[in-house]
Amino acid sequence: MHIESFSIAVSDQALADLKRRLEATRFPDDFGNDDWRYGTPTAYLKTLVDYWLGDYDWRTAEREMNGFRHFRADIDGVPVHFIHQKSQASGAIPLIVTHGWPWCFWDMRHIIGPLTDPAAHGGDPADAFDVIVPSLPGFGFSTPLRTPGINWWRTADLWQKLMTQGLGYERYGASGGDWGALVTAQLGHKYAASLYGVHMMHAIPLTLFNTERPWDITGGALVPPAIRGELREALHARQRRIASHVAVQVLDPQTLANGLNDSPAGLLSWLVERRRAWGDTHGDVEARFPKEHLITTTMLYWLTGSFHTSARYYAEAARHPWTPSHDRMPAVEAPTGLTFLGGERDPAVDDPVAAFQASERARVYNLHQVTSHPTGGHFGHYEEPGAVVDAIRCLFRALR
Repeated sequence: MHIESFSIAVSDQALADLKRRLEATRFPDDFGNDDWRYGTPTAYLKTLVDYWLGDYDWRTAEREMNGFRHFRADIDGVPVHFIHQKSQASGAIPLIVTHGWPWCFWDMRHIIGPLTDPAAHGGDPADAFDVIVPSLPGFGFSTPLRTPGINWWRTADLWQKLMTQGLGYERYGASGGDWGALVTAQLGHKYAASLYGVHMMHAIPLTLFNTERPWDITGGALVPPAIRGELREALHARQRRIASHVAVQVLDPQTLANGLNDSPAGLLSWLVERRRAWGDTHGDVEARFPKEHLITTTMLYWLTGSFHTSARYYAEAARHPWTPSHDRMPAVEAPTGLTFLGGERDPAVDDPVAAFQASERARVYNLHQVTSHPTGGHFGHYEEPGAVVDAIRCLFRALR
């Protein structure tokens, strides 16, 4: 496996082309959409594009990113970009932290310092980690991906090779959310002997896409007729949040990509709607994600031309169903910690920890820790880094 040091250095020509495209954006007419009922309002999108053109500075973000140690590897012909930030503390546990969609490695930046140098962030030096933050295959600088069939469970195979062969760690830990939770669960399932433990923000079934309708991850579930009023609307709203992007990115990712790869404003519109809907934003996306972060994370998709392969990650999950590596229970044998954030709470559940522990889903995991935090949404490592760091420290403290 070849690993080389990597520095982010976007050309002036790429930035000039971006500026030209933004200035030439042809915005659609929009009306009756102040509440986002038809999707990202054009009026709000215009404010973001104005900020992008007039106030945003990519070079500042680039310098901040390059403050971490970046590398690129070729693993079985798949390009993989990752941050590898080592701790100076003795006995640090290597920890690979995996993002989801439409996240990127940069959503994990706030947890790196507290995990690698806990003493400098009010923690115990004994809780130190070497932190590895990869970009999923086909996302950001893990490009260009031209190998079909790369999905979340194949990504786990790549991560195992990166950690044990490329970086030489005999054992390591893992954390993740969204796609990263599935990758992390698969590591705990297939490679438990190599894992100290796994920590996840979402208890996603490994069989999620093993259905006749993989574009509908609700499994066709309807809200029971007996449930009425505010609870019924809350449950429908929860389903709506995950319907459109999953369906199109499972079924027609390239159709969508043909447009979004050509229009930075269109790409921003698609990504920002997901941040607003899935974050703990209460309808105000900038309450959780400042304009600078919205633009920087969009830039990482735009500058690398990676939207199409990030969207195909859904299609590859549906086209290549998960197959278990063993039939033992719990299926995820590595010691497991789960963290639930309040912004993602099922409106029909009062106590998410107790409800999960009493459910059949809990039997899948070798549970060592289940915690909850009152706030935070789908992007937990970015939205609630303190709660995530505390949960990771607590889980692995007993596993060292």
